[in-house]
Amino acid sequence: MNEGSFSRFISRLTGSRRLAARIERFTVRYRKAVDVSAGVLSVSVYAASAAVLVLLLLYNGFDHDTIDKRLIVRLLYVCQGVFLTNIFFNIIFRPGHTLRQNRILRRIPDTIMILTLVPVLWPGGEPDPVTHFIRTRTFLYIGLTVYAIAELSFGMMQLPGKRTNPSLILSTSFLLFIIIGSLVLMLPKCTVGSIRYIDALFMASSAVSMTGLCTVDVSTTFTPMGWLAIAILMQTGALGVLTVTSFFALFFSGRGSIFNQLLMRDFIYSKSIGRLIPTMLYILVFSLSVEALGAIAIYFTIPEGFMPQMKDRIIFSAFHSLSAFCNGGFTTVPGGMANPGLMRGNQSIYLVMSVLILAGGIGFPNLVNFKDAAVEYFKRIRDRIMHRRRPRPVHVYDVNTKIVLIYTAVLFAAGAVMFFVLESGHSMAHLSMKDRIIQSVFCSVTVRTAGFDSFAPDSWLGVTLMLAMVLMWVGCASQSMGGGIKINAFAAVLLNLRSIVTGQKGVTAFRRTIEPEAIRRANGVVCFSIAAIFLYSCVLMLLEPDLPGSALAFEAFSSITTIGMSMGITPDLSDASKIVVATGMFLGRVGIISVLCGLVGNRPDRSGMYPPDDIIIN
Repeated sequence: MNEGSFSRFISRLTGSRRLAARIERFTVRYRKAVDVSAGVLSVSVYAASAAVLVLLLLYNGFDHDTIDKRLIVRLLYVCQGVFLTNIFFNIIFRPGHTLRQNRILRRIPDTIMILTLVPVLWPGGEPDPVTHFIRTRTFLYIGLTVYAIAELSFGMMQLPGKRTNPSLILSTSFLLFIIIGSLVLMLPKCTVGSIRYIDALFMASSAVSMTGLCTVDVSTTFTPMGWLAIAILMQTGALGVLTVTSFFALFFSGRGSIFNQLLMRDFIYSKSIGRLIPTMLYILVFSLSVEALGAIAIYFTIPEGFMPQMKDRIIFSAFHSLSAFCNGGFTTVPGGMANPGLMRGNQSIYLVMSVLILAGGIGFPNLVNFKDAAVEYFKRIRDRIMHRRRPRPVHVYDVNTKIVLIYTAVLFAAGAVMFFVLESGHSMAHLSMKDRIIQSVFCSVTVRTAGFDSFAPDSWLGVTLMLAMVLMWVGCASQSMGGGIKINAFAAVLLNLRSIVTGQKGVTAFRRTIEPEAIRRANGVVCFSIAAIFLYSCVLMLLEPDLPGSALAFEAFSSITTIGMSMGITPDLSDASKIVVATGMFLGRVGIISVLCGLVGNRPDRSGMYPPDDIIIN
């Protein structure tokens, strides 16, 4: 719809052709002024959006006697005025631009904001339940939040440019969210008592990186609001800050530069830009659905008498389902999964948690491949029923999916057998045969990625601990919620070794040749991981000479691999050591190579300018 057609629409709506003509003439005559005003309003909207989120956090994070909530409400009304001014300004003076740029879903936040005017325009009468809810402040706060998130998400999508390094964007987004999360965890209503900022920063880093290392007891230090903040940090860190914000921006506006869309396509492994939003929607819906089903399953597996209050059972189920699927390793009960109340139950909860952890560690590309495979099988069944013939893909599952599934199965089975054989007569000696099998399965799953510990690592045999560290180092699939160097990199290195031993010039798997660039990157990931573990272990040993060296090395290992297991020394670390471990968790989540690529940037490739030569490797 252009300005002329919009003018005719205004004429029909108001019955005044003169008013419509005046608006059209004003828009044409003062085009430059309108554009400048639109730019000022755009900046004001971004500022008001940030202010809304901060004000709502302050409103809900402080008690009434410690902060003037009436002032906060007035400021929220000011932000409401800014949003409404922007909406009506664009509708009246920039109708063509607004309708061209915004898809129909973008009008949802606009509509919600316009509905917040109902208490002003229709103050009297006996409202129905829907109108009554619209008149409440709760609806106003929901509208402000939705509009602010939509605007800020779109603003973040506009920031990256062609000269911006994608790795730097990824690293910065996680770092920014860690800082915001640390400030949220400092709010009085998030904690039972006071908490030091260094501990809040450490906990935020651990949550966003989905590690699970804790300097304070989550069950006694944080309130349900604090648990909610940690859960949001885990969920955002698991899905990716850019994935969440880009989804809101593309979902509501349907626009963004080609560079932004190509960037997101690579992040979520979408095969085309046209399938970007459906793929992102599938990932989000799948994640939330699995977490919801997991929460229901956990609720019905909670041992009798463990939590008599239904509210506590619901909170426990929802938090632990999210923490397991996101491979976070956080728990809200004293002692975590080693709590005697859980261990004395039928232990079905450990099987549910194991399934959730495995689902979160598969990886987004493989989840997308599963969806595509399901669609292909459905089409084949439909074709058989309708007697149709059509070209079929030769390979329904790609090489990446096959490698992840095979290596995951092998590592899972090997880990379960290892724990059962080595720990049945040691840390699990007091359990029945059935419980030993369940605990072996749970330990095999959680040690590779999640970090829940039903048995403390310092209670394991030395050989168990060493083999468990190998599983921790390998971790889960690439672009998943787990840690480690990733199964994909581990498999690429093993396949490369096989090709060397067998005298092959190329690396192959499932009748496919692996790209040399993937092999080079896998070798780089392995080298940087080993170097980082060694460096962080040495630094922690220098900073903590009074703590056991083996426990410090395990702490460094756990932080770099983002597994989150500890030998119990995390609360005893000094502030400097906490910062070191926090940076290790950040690097482990973002990826050391990604950080280095973001800092160094791409350099001109001169490898083809020099003559080839050889070095002696024996």
